Amino acid sequence: MLILPAIDIYNGKCVRLQQGDFNRQTVYNESPAEVAEFFRKAGLFHLHLVDLEGAQEGRIMNWDALSSICALDGIRAQIGGGIRSVDDVSRLFGIGATRAILGSLAVDSPHLVREWLLEFGSDRFVIAVDIKDGRVASKGWAEKSGPPEAFLQQMIDIGARRFLCTDVSRDGMLAGPNIDLYRDLMSAFPEVELLASGGVTRLDDLRTLREAGCAGAIVGKALYENKITLEELTAFA
Repeated sequence: MLILPAIDIYNGKCVRLQQGDFNRQTVYNESPAEVAEFFRKAGLFHLHLVDLEGAQEGRIMNWDALSSICALDGIRAQIGGGIRSVDDVSRLFGIGATRAILGSLAVDSPHLVREWLLEFGSDRFVIAVDIKDGRVASKGWAEKSGPPEAFLQQMIDIGARRFLCTDVSRDGMLAGPNIDLYRDLMSAFPEVELLASGGVTRLDDLRTLREAGCAGAIVGKALYENKITLEELTAFA
């Protein structure tokens, strides 16, 4: 199973939020690239990068920080946060991003997602499925639409194959992942690659996610708070 340490970027700094709340923000490092290098030296080359300001503004904002991370030797980064234009997508791939994460855009404009999947290839994209109170959430988790199963099927029908599923209630809370959610989704859609995000607190969580069929998992606060050590994570990966 693929393990992706998370680096959330706000105002050029590495931060973590609790349940997506910008008022509950902790700064962990002034330099996101320094954090990425720390992970890289530990042998963790796949990273999950989120431009939090971009998510607020609807366009990528922290280009310098993202570029610095992507320039590190061997790093394979998936990047999200307010991607709404093909120019941002092209520029992300231009700085070395491996994949672009599409969230609110996929909910609002599936026709654009279909065009980009055809233009760049489905392997270059991850569709974010943020779930709040059993519904798909978008616009920084402020708006809720239909059930996740219907959204996944819609995305599969236009060519998407890789998904990032976050239970908003677990994000940044160190409360353990919503295993039942991932089991249900993998049972309904065994053909997709599903990355789990939100609540990973210990190695047993990762083992359970792997048994549930998840292709990968995002690890954030548990790393920054030393609930899981880099040595443990590297050995697991």
